[in-house]
Amino acid sequence: MTQEQLAERIDKKRTYISKVENDGENITLRTLFDIVERGLGGKLKISFEL
Repeated sequence: MTQEQLAERIDKKRTYISKVENDGENITLRTLFDIVERGLGGKLKISFEL
């Protein structure tokens, strides 16, 4: 999948996807969810323990 295709799936610009991939751009959990679930068709599970 190209950056352009992923960007289209999650309603972001290709340049934003490039920044996430190359610079480790800080992203929100919502954007991470969109990339994984909407963009890539995966399932995002986040957990933590105290």
